[in-house]
Amino acid sequence: MCGIAGFIDSEINKEQADSLISKMLQTISYRGPDATNHYIDSPFVLGHNRLSIIDLSDAAMQPFQYGNLYIVFNGEIYNYIEIRKQLIEEGRKFTTQSDTEVVLAAYQQYGTECVKHFVGMWSLAIYDKENKRLFCSRDRFGIKPFYYINEGTKFYFGSEYKTLKVTPVFKNELNLDQVSRGLQLGWVCYEDETFFSKIKSLPAATNLIYQDGNIKIEKYWDIDTAKTFSGSLEEKIEKFRSLFIDSIKMHMRADVEVGGCLSGGLDSSSISSAVSELFRETKFKTFTIYYEGQDSVDERPWVNEVLKKYPSLTNFTYSPSEKEITEELEKIIYHADVPMAGSSPISQYFVMKLAHQHKIKVLLDGQGSDEYLAGYMHSFYRLVGGLIGKLNFIDASREFYSHAKTQKYSLTKSIDALGKSVLAGVKNENSLYHMEYFNYFPFLSENKKDNFQLDEVSGSRLNKFLYHLTFSTSLPSLLHYEDRNSMAFSIESRVPFLDHRLVEFVFSLNDADKFRLGNTKYILRKSLKGLVPDTILNRKDKKGFVTPGEVKWLRGPLSNLLEIDYSKIDFISKNKAGKIIDDFKAGNNKNANLVWRIAILNYWVKLNRI
Repeated sequence: MCGIAGFIDSEINKEQADSLISKMLQTISYRGPDATNHYIDSPFVLGHNRLSIIDLSDAAMQPFQYGNLYIVFNGEIYNYIEIRKQLIEEGRKFTTQSDTEVVLAAYQQYGTECVKHFVGMWSLAIYDKENKRLFCSRDRFGIKPFYYINEGTKFYFGSEYKTLKVTPVFKNELNLDQVSRGLQLGWVCYEDETFFSKIKSLPAATNLIYQDGNIKIEKYWDIDTAKTFSGSLEEKIEKFRSLFIDSIKMHMRADVEVGGCLSGGLDSSSISSAVSELFRETKFKTFTIYYEGQDSVDERPWVNEVLKKYPSLTNFTYSPSEKEITEELEKIIYHADVPMAGSSPISQYFVMKLAHQHKIKVLLDGQGSDEYLAGYMHSFYRLVGGLIGKLNFIDASREFYSHAKTQKYSLTKSIDALGKSVLAGVKNENSLYHMEYFNYFPFLSENKKDNFQLDEVSGSRLNKFLYHLTFSTSLPSLLHYEDRNSMAFSIESRVPFLDHRLVEFVFSLNDADKFRLGNTKYILRKSLKGLVPDTILNRKDKKGFVTPGEVKWLRGPLSNLLEIDYSKIDFISKNKAGKIIDDFKAGNNKNANLVWRIAILNYWVKLNRI
């Protein structure tokens, strides 16, 4: 895991280039504190901050050269051992044990198709000195970030916004379309758009080639949502377990100590349980955040269920105080790069801080599972809606009442859930998200307009929803915070549930394999029976990375954030926003999430001097 930066600019001489790339790298020094280096072949410049994880020797430092190829690479290719073996059989030679050298050898052997061989996470730039070409790529799910500015023949790139802010092509102008999406939907990005007009994000599963002043962008992978696996339930269970175990084994590959997040939920418990079972001699360190007192959020009783089953685990816990949250907020938002849509990233920040204090450089986390395994409760609306849309009222009723009973719905909640299910049966994802965009919260933008479009994909009603959770709406934002919070403490965060082979398989399953009779993540629960404690497998509540919440903190240690400078955010309606905040101050929690977003946006704008 590292930080990368670079540019192509014929108007900058070598001395200026040396100074600028050093400045760009300094903005993200925490991403790679072990070494920093750069390579200049004007007008091409590559820079790298190293966090040593695999092959800790100086020979594996970057920018790395392999023949006429040079690379800066952020991420891990988990199957590098298998690819290396294949490349040796094909005549390639190696001088290090690093996955970086494998990436370059694979590019030399397979060209741009090399990324299709990789199991892992990456953002990278490969400079072909002979052909004066730059090849850039981002992993299938966008786990690792890649931002760029293209202005004429000039091309600048980096791992974070900060890297590009110090360049001569950056302008401190907001992208108000993205600001609006952030306020109304909580998204941190959309396609290639960011919060700044000048900065673009390379989308997930996409390659970019720069040559002769021109840029070509191509998507190299996608999920086939219509593909189906025809095996029996037993075969599905066996295949899921096999793929999951293989992913865990690969994600444990490192030349430094690996630890894990342990929240007590199904995902982190599955990872910790699997590691404990597969690596019995390893004293696996896990990390848990909790909050005490009124409105406490404390998952330690669930964590203890995992610890009882696997005594080889060593768990560390921490409860951030309100004073710490106040003192750390500026740092948290600085590292986030974007206005945080909710308070959950604050808990994640303190998990990473705790792991860093115990000298962990690699951490396994459970991101991604909820999105494609139907872990969120609102997946239920699409499941029932899909059955209604097919006029399968018997199964729809069975699923509805099973879920309502499991979640102990009141009559009012049942009526509301039924209405949402019917709506999901007659409207597509794009229509539903537009309804949320314009109606879920009072619309604050002075320019009320349609500024996003979700593609129509094939497959079941539920699969379409899960596809967009994974690639458009939910997961991209979660991965953004995962990257920023972990890298703030020089930690490589790995997400075993996002092995693309596992994701492809789950998308090929029936809806009932994912959500059945009130049970979310059905295939995971069945597959990991005996591995994960039954008390965890049988949990029916859904917590997520929770905190005491926007309400308590905005009325307590962060109440100063409610003093809004509307001259700084004059693109939203002062009258609407003011009334919403006044209502909140008076005790109305209805729009607490929106109040949080307004307050954090205002604070973020001030920090960025916009």
